[in-house]
Amino acid sequence: MTEAYLTDAEPPKPVSPFELFFDLVFVFSLTRVTSLVLGHPDVAGVGRGLLVLALLWWAWGAYAWLTNTVNIDTASSRAVILGAMAAMLIVAVAVPQASGRNALAFALGYFVVRLLHLVLFAVAGGANRAAILRLAPGNLAASVLLIIGVFTPTTVQMGLWALAVMIDYGTPLITGVGGFTVHAGHFFERHTLFMIIALGESVIAIGAGVLHTSGSITPIVACSIVLALAAISGLWWSYFDWEAGVTERVLSSSMGSRRAHLARDLFSYLHLPLVTGVVFAAVGVESVTSHPLDPLHGVHALGLGGGVGIFLLGLSAVCGRRGHRPRVDHLIGGLLSLATIPASTVLPGLLTLGILVVILLFIAFVDRRAHSRSGVGERTDTVVVPVPR
Repeated sequence: MTEAYLTDAEPPKPVSPFELFFDLVFVFSLTRVTSLVLGHPDVAGVGRGLLVLALLWWAWGAYAWLTNTVNIDTASSRAVILGAMAAMLIVAVAVPQASGRNALAFALGYFVVRLLHLVLFAVAGGANRAAILRLAPGNLAASVLLIIGVFTPTTVQMGLWALAVMIDYGTPLITGVGGFTVHAGHFFERHTLFMIIALGESVIAIGAGVLHTSGSITPIVACSIVLALAAISGLWWSYFDWEAGVTERVLSSSMGSRRAHLARDLFSYLHLPLVTGVVFAAVGVESVTSHPLDPLHGVHALGLGGGVGIFLLGLSAVCGRRGHRPRVDHLIGGLLSLATIPASTVLPGLLTLGILVVILLFIAFVDRRAHSRSGVGERTDTVVVPVPR
């Protein structure tokens, strides 16, 4: 699919095996975010989980921009990235206790990850060097705030984490990203592969939920496994069946600074709700497969319906930023999914999961009909949206 949307002036740049190897540490980090939320199933735990996920996503995204433009086939480049992998693995292991006994390991590891990224980009970035240097003060300031937070009370620490996230995500809005070169096919493929990683973490949650109990596969448990996989498949379908291809085409057809700003908005910013939705849906899925006939409570109820809802509303936001009219089925599906949160506290988890599967099946049906009408994977109501800076 990627090569079909590349222009003649841009040769294919496939994602390398080394990049996929680097992404393995983030597979583990996502599972640790789920552990963090499940280990602290309250408002504070959810807030911590969201902040940690935002930090991890931004760190991964920084390296996605890096490998999109910098040659990582040299021994020195690979050594730096392997060092970043080691630091990120320490960060991932520390996640469940990132605000407790492993706070210093989390903060220092994160600082090393961000510092190595800036060093390699500044040294080997070529034409992109000036652009990354504009972002460097904000990136380093955000990382330093995490270290300062280690030595403060928990409430102050959470405030510093939130400020770090705001600085990280706000800096590119202030400086712009027009100086970056974006290889559209590679950039798109890298992010869609990460979506597969996130969905894979949800598949792991299915098995983890069963193993948390006796591990016996009764008919009810088998039904919960099938429905859970159907829900995850529905998330995959709603993203990959149509939306991903249209997003790739819009990115590939843009040029220069407009492409860089679209890449920032569509992927660095608006893919965070998609990843967040998948991770939090995994929290709910794990609860359903462990106790299929029990109602959901607290973070489990919030995670299941809220995760699917955030994912669908995030897709609607991606559609709008591309220049299309937001899809009504995504908006309605997202709102209906959110409405299952209170209902799931009284209904059996299996029934709530079934309702969400029906919602996702409806969206899949709309996608198929749209494909049949258009004959291609592109909507016909495209509107070009000017990109600032």
